[in-house]
Amino acid sequence: MPKQVFVGMSGGVDSSVATALLKSRDYLVTGVYMKNWTKNVAGFTCPWQQDYQDAKRAAVEIGIPFKVFDFEKDYQAKVVDYMIHEYEIGRTPNPDIMCNQEIKFKLFLERSLEEGADLIATGHYARVIGGQLYAGLDKNKDQSYFLYRLSAKALSRSLMPIGELQKPIVRQLARKLNLVTADKKDSQGICFIGTVNVKEFLSAYVKSEVGPIIDQKGKEVGYHDGALFYTIGQRHGLKVGGGLPYYVTGKDIHKNTVFVTTDLQDDTLWRSRFEFTSAHWLSGPPDSTSAYELRTRYRAPLVKVKKLSQLSREKWKVELDDEVRAVTPGQSAVIYQADRVVGGGIVS
Repeated sequence: MPKQVFVGMSGGVDSSVATALLKSRDYLVTGVYMKNWTKNVAGFTCPWQQDYQDAKRAAVEIGIPFKVFDFEKDYQAKVVDYMIHEYEIGRTPNPDIMCNQEIKFKLFLERSLEEGADLIATGHYARVIGGQLYAGLDKNKDQSYFLYRLSAKALSRSLMPIGELQKPIVRQLARKLNLVTADKKDSQGICFIGTVNVKEFLSAYVKSEVGPIIDQKGKEVGYHDGALFYTIGQRHGLKVGGGLPYYVTGKDIHKNTVFVTTDLQDDTLWRSRFEFTSAHWLSGPPDSTSAYELRTRYRAPLVKVKKLSQLSREKWKVELDDEVRAVTPGQSAVIYQADRVVGGGIVS
């Protein structure tokens, strides 16, 4: 008997093609639009209604049933509030990772199973093989970095049909199928605020005050409008006039101070060792005999791991073969063994 699959349809080309591929493989497919965020922020109109209509029309074109799951309250609590809190305490979070962990591969999975699904599917550029997570074959679009916190249950119940494809092929398939989303631009930015600047978004929720910007010599070179808005390695948006560009090297949230340098080789910008916490391993922790690589940001180059040391149940220390620029507290360090995602944690 064919398996029932609920596909998360975002109204974009990737999830539309993933849905069509599953239908062609004789699964019993139902499209689901997850209504996660509908608020307008900082003068920007949230495009959720257009995305919903595009997802619904694509489902009609493919010839499958269509549902809407409303997760907005959960999304506010588990993703948006998390993001705001992390910025308030001086870290730079990745809400897309939390969205995948708490919404797409938890609430969506649970609700789908309750309504009769055997499996769920998404339009992620990643692969699930034998219950293990692997990078997508299109290295420019690979999204496995955002998926490293998935549970074993989620992986055992998930399909990612376009992980085997290159993006241009996905576009070609969408055009061949005459899908409404075939030429729709890819969404940019954070999963729920789209093209809105993070600073503009946060300004609607948090209070901030003007404070000093201090350079590598201890000299005050300008001012900022809230230390929480800045992240390690940032160059743009600094209110510092003339001369060489400045890069953020750190910040003191309690003193509302941002530290910068004009020296790209400044030791405070580069690290070859750091700790991460909230460790999550997809099939057991790494061992000392295997070769691993690590990525500290989406699309950042993979760097060879020299040594991994467990400090406590959830806290680890990593030493790398090469220095990495702008390792940022709150971001994720994701560990790979070749193309397989081993797991990772939050930079502390």
